[in-house]
Amino acid sequence: MIANSTLVTEFFLEIFAETWELRILLSVLLLLVYLGSLLGNLIIIIATTVDQTLNTPMYFFLRNLSILDMGYVSVTVPNACINSLSNHRKIAVGGCAAQIFFVYFCACIEILFLTIMAQDRYVAICKPLLYPVIMNHQFCVQMTLTSLLSSFVLASVHTFKTFQLSFCHSNVVPQFFCDIPSLLRLSCSDTFNNKLLILLSAIVVSGSCFVFIVISYARILSTVLKVPVKGERAKAFSTCVPHIIVVSVFLSSAAYVYLRPPVVTLEIVKEMTLSVFYTIVPPFLNPIIYSLRNRQIKEAVRKIISRTAFPLKYKHKNIYINDFSKNTIVYLLIK
Repeated sequence: MIANSTLVTEFFLEIFAETWELRILLSVLLLLVYLGSLLGNLIIIIATTVDQTLNTPMYFFLRNLSILDMGYVSVTVPNACINSLSNHRKIAVGGCAAQIFFVYFCACIEILFLTIMAQDRYVAICKPLLYPVIMNHQFCVQMTLTSLLSSFVLASVHTFKTFQLSFCHSNVVPQFFCDIPSLLRLSCSDTFNNKLLILLSAIVVSGSCFVFIVISYARILSTVLKVPVKGERAKAFSTCVPHIIVVSVFLSSAAYVYLRPPVVTLEIVKEMTLSVFYTIVPPFLNPIIYSLRNRQIKEAVRKIISRTAFPLKYKHKNIYINDFSKNTIVYLLIK
C-alpha cells in the first residue's frame, strides 16, 4: 500500500553545511554529544540496576528514561553524521518510514515518562506518607506499559497516515532526518487530515501532559514554600527545577516545529537547529541533570568503581536496605 501511494522510491536528506570544514566540525560536535549521551545514560542504568538502595520508583523511571534516551538519540545522530561526512544523502522510503516511527515513538514515551516523574515528585514532596502506597511497584510497571503501548499506537497511526500520501513535488527532505512536517511539505496530496491528526495528538498527549506537569509543580511550589527551613526548600527546588528545564526545552522546540503554520520560505538551518533541541538535547541533558545534581547517583557510581577496582574489599558487604516503604515511614516518624 505504501509503495502504491508514493511516487518516489527514495529521499535525499539535508547535510549539516555546504562547506566540508564546517560539516566536519558539526559532525564531530554531534558525535561527541551522542557519545556523551550514551555514556551518561549507561552510567545511570548501571548505577540504578546494581545499587539496590536505589530500588525506588524515582530511579525506576529514571532508569527507563535513560534506556529510552539511548535509543532516541541513536535513531537520528549516527545516520545524520555518516550522511554528512560521506555525502551519502539517500534514504529509502522504508528507512524513512522506520525513522519517522521511532522518532515519534520515542518522543511520545519521553513526554509521558517526564509526566510520570513529575507525579512522582509531587507525591514524594506533597504526600510523603502515602508515597509507598501510591507509587508502588505495580503502579510503576502499569504506567510504563501504558506509555509504551499508547506511544506505539500513536507512532504507527502517524507513520501509516504519512506514507499514504503521494510525494511528487520533490524527494529532498529539508531536514537531517525524516520527520512528519518535512514530508508533509513534499506531498502533492491533501494533507489536512494529517495536520489535524498532529494537532489532536499535540492537544491530547502533549497538552494534557504539560498541564499535568504545571499543576504538579504548582502544588509542589505551594508545599515547599510552607517549609520553614530554607535548606530544605533549596533541596526540594533543586530536584524539580532541572525536570522543568528538560520538559520546557523538549516541548517548546517540538511544538514550534510540528505546530507552526506553513511558511513559503524554508529556513532549513533554523529547522534543523530546533530539531536538535527535541531529539538530541534531552537525551544529553537528562543524565547530566539527574546524576551531577543527585548525591545518591554519585554515591552509587563511587561504589561501583570501588568494587571494580577493589573487589576483595567489598566481598562480604552485600547487605542492602531496599525496603524503601519502611525506611521512608521510619525516617518521617523520627523527623
